[in-house]
Amino acid sequence: MPGRLVFNLNPPTVGIEEEFEVWMAYFSSIFINFSRKMKNALFLFVILSGLLFCNSPKKLMIPSTSELKSKLKIQTFSTDCSIRAITAIDENTMWYGGSKGQFGFTEDGGSTWQIDSIQHEQQPALEFRGIAKTNDALFLLAVGTPALLFKSIDKGKNWTVAYEENHPKAFYDAIAFWDDKNGIAMGDPTDGCLSIILTKDGGNTWHKIPCDQLPPTVEGEAAFAASNSNIALVGNHAWIVSGGKKARVFHSPDRGTSWEVYDTPIAQGGQMTGIFTTAFYNEKQGIIFGGDWEKQTQNTQNKAMTEDGGKTWQLIADGQHPGYRSSVQYVPNSQGNALFALGIPGISYSENGGLHWELLSTESFYTMRICKDGNTAWLAGRNKIGRLTF
Repeated sequence: MPGRLVFNLNPPTVGIEEEFEVWMAYFSSIFINFSRKMKNALFLFVILSGLLFCNSPKKLMIPSTSELKSKLKIQTFSTDCSIRAITAIDENTMWYGGSKGQFGFTEDGGSTWQIDSIQHEQQPALEFRGIAKTNDALFLLAVGTPALLFKSIDKGKNWTVAYEENHPKAFYDAIAFWDDKNGIAMGDPTDGCLSIILTKDGGNTWHKIPCDQLPPTVEGEAAFAASNSNIALVGNHAWIVSGGKKARVFHSPDRGTSWEVYDTPIAQGGQMTGIFTTAFYNEKQGIIFGGDWEKQTQNTQNKAMTEDGGKTWQLIADGQHPGYRSSVQYVPNSQGNALFALGIPGISYSENGGLHWELLSTESFYTMRICKDGNTAWLAGRNKIGRLTF
């Protein structure tokens, strides 16, 4: 067997005069052979240990609420527009789209900002509620009619209209990308189903999924353009959430080719009730949040979780803090235990997968994105952007 130590205890026969020298040489050879094998074994152990360490998933210590409160810091940057669409590249870089056709970005943690706006003759007062960034392009999605999706490949210096829809009911709410080529955007129903458009060429062209390939919506079921988080993507999966008369979760396991829909226990039936935001930690574990915009302190039927990819949902912390929230996010590398949820008013935190929440700040924001480092998040709201470190 490879690596097995074999000793031959029968030394060669020699004369008496050479016996001592032979035995000394013999045992020296055994010692040298043993040392070499041990060195090789130690070398192999070091290599295997290094490989196991490098390939093991990185884990973050999940801070308790008290620890988080002690080190939580929020830098606030003033703006002259309302912002519900942001994308966080890293702890230094984020992009936003807001009201008044405004967009902007920072690459130095907020010390300096590049700000500009887009004008369009068919929508004089553009309001961006969706944003997405790939390695090749930036996308801004405007609400209202006509539906307009803008694309830039030069950091916002020039823009083209990548998609336009003139249906009188067109109203798109959110956009996201699986990778640099494949993306999805969703909006309110126009012909009895959610409006869902897909791209497979990096956003150059988009096609709308016909209603005969989607689950039907009910009258009064739509979506909320609250935080660009109506869509969650993991692997090839997509989840889209609705509100109004129904609060449901639409799921595709294959990047929008096929769809199914599932009921949830979130408050529904009113014009401003339903699911406002969703996030998934992996293909099985996810969370939905919302409630009633007109009763923001109501903390029943406003948050639920799934452990089977969205097929079934269970209310969590029902009747407990918090009430209405418009944006929820998992902390990366937290094994799905750490979450932030924010809205009007306040920022809340859970260290146990959403079963219990604590209020961290009473400051109000609309939307949030946590960076991959797991220690920084970007926030945005009415006339402000926030940078949260924890």
